[in-house]
Amino acid sequence: MAELNAIEKAFPGDVSVLGKYRVDRAGSMRLRLRLRTADFPRVEGGLPLGGHEEFIVTVGEFDLTPPHTEVDHSRFLHHAHVLQGQRLCLYLDPSREWDPINGFGGYLDRLVDWLGDAARGRFDPQTALYHAVGGVLHATSGAPTVVVRDAPRSRGRAQHGWLVTRTPHRFDLFLVPPPETTYADHVPVVMLDADLPLGAGTNLTGFLQMVDHRDPRPTADHTHSVRNIDHRISDIVLSLLGASAIRKADGTPQRLIVAVPHPTGGPSHLLAASIPAAGSDHLRALVRNARRRSPMVEIDLDDIDNTTPLEWWPVSDEREAVTTRRDSQRPVAAYAGKTVHIWGCGGLGSWIAEYVVRAGARRVVLCDSGSISGGLLVRQNYVETDIGDTKVEALAKRLRAISDTVEVATHHSMIPGEENLAEVDLLIDATISVAISRLLDKLAETQHKRPVLAQFATDSRTGTLGILTVSMPPLQVGPLAIDRQAGKHILNDGAHEAFHCLWKPTTTGDELIPTRGCSVPTFHGSAADLAGVAASLTSILGAHIGAATPVSGTHLISLPHGEAGPLRTFVPVQTTSNKAGLVDGDGAA
Repeated sequence: MAELNAIEKAFPGDVSVLGKYRVDRAGSMRLRLRLRTADFPRVEGGLPLGGHEEFIVTVGEFDLTPPHTEVDHSRFLHHAHVLQGQRLCLYLDPSREWDPINGFGGYLDRLVDWLGDAARGRFDPQTALYHAVGGVLHATSGAPTVVVRDAPRSRGRAQHGWLVTRTPHRFDLFLVPPPETTYADHVPVVMLDADLPLGAGTNLTGFLQMVDHRDPRPTADHTHSVRNIDHRISDIVLSLLGASAIRKADGTPQRLIVAVPHPTGGPSHLLAASIPAAGSDHLRALVRNARRRSPMVEIDLDDIDNTTPLEWWPVSDEREAVTTRRDSQRPVAAYAGKTVHIWGCGGLGSWIAEYVVRAGARRVVLCDSGSISGGLLVRQNYVETDIGDTKVEALAKRLRAISDTVEVATHHSMIPGEENLAEVDLLIDATISVAISRLLDKLAETQHKRPVLAQFATDSRTGTLGILTVSMPPLQVGPLAIDRQAGKHILNDGAHEAFHCLWKPTTTGDELIPTRGCSVPTFHGSAADLAGVAASLTSILGAHIGAATPVSGTHLISLPHGEAGPLRTFVPVQTTSNKAGLVDGDGAA
């Protein structure tokens, strides 16, 4: 209040407090603030500001969140970032945008800037926060989430849907009948004819009033309280709910999916609602009573108990039309839709497989003849319950748990049969097998249409160095030949001495003997080391796949926490032509 009083004195007539502030039981302070807005530039369709505007400001007991700003009229209804017609969304991401050190002056600056942008029409309604449903999240605490991947049809008033339980906290929406072996709960999907700028209500009666565009709250000018319509959408919604509920046993809940059109066009916003068992039984009783008069399912809105609750379930809307992948502008986007072979599912391969699937690969083929022991959990992408299982089956189970859409095939061998190499986009070798390297070189030489070939490896002593060799078609030179050319260059370059060990024989102590007896030596490294190397090289490989011009060569990296510190270099392949062998001698880095 001291800051606000100082601002009021410094800008008389521009900023003023009307009346006295008050503190509620929760410890929040509420006051009425008046700003002069006559000089704000305006455009048609922008926020309709008057000469002065009044705001109800609520300042919380603690400064962890910014003040809330509301108006007590409906002139701002339907404008972007105006929540339920009255609350202004000044901070889209308060955790980054709100700094209490700037005090009330900082808040006022934010409010003035927001009003200026809104009056100029600078906010995009397409991206405004939940603009189609009043700008507020509809989610009851503790309610399960509904996953939606298919779009409801754009025409018609309603269609059938089915909810299938995946976990105690997740349901999947099907818009075609699921397999008969799967238990599915029928749910009507209703398409509204207009948005819900005031939200969708907190109980069944309130929701039905909202879909009829009747605001149950009084407003000063009644501008948006009633809309003239030639039918009541609530009658349709009640008929759909009743027809679905009457086919279910008493004591079961009734769910509903609502498609709310966006005011600027495009895909509808989806809401999921659940009427608890008691409310559903109330609907069933009304249907039975109505059927005594008519075979039609008819329920009158006035007969609905005003206390009938409605739970809003969060919707994980994964439709391509409304969701942009968070990695869409990153190198790994190149893996989307690809068929990828991963040979070797150990310290690097097990992590690479996960990253490729998370990036949207369509099909993954896993090859490894090994099984899982407890010691591998230190650095490989497996868990305690996988011990005793084969690597490919355990990893396949994990990949299928990550993505519903990926197809995973397994081979309990080092490589698949030759017939399985057709229609492969990318072949990743993480086996460090010389024999497999020879095979890949032959594949590059003899196959005209062949996949991208990539080999991953790390150093024996620390697991913090990474090497990635890439052979891009139409080059007819395989990764082993490319790797050896790169080795000649790096071994003659003192600036990259940290990587010399990748081409030199291992010395005593470089490798680890994990158990007593006839134990095959392996390399040192932790899950943090190997996951870091695999992640970095997976992104680098994605840049190769997504490049407009094919480039082949060898990448070398050192993790920041490794002994060599953060390093990275690339040795491009040197050839006389696309179909010729490698240049005899050093390549250029």
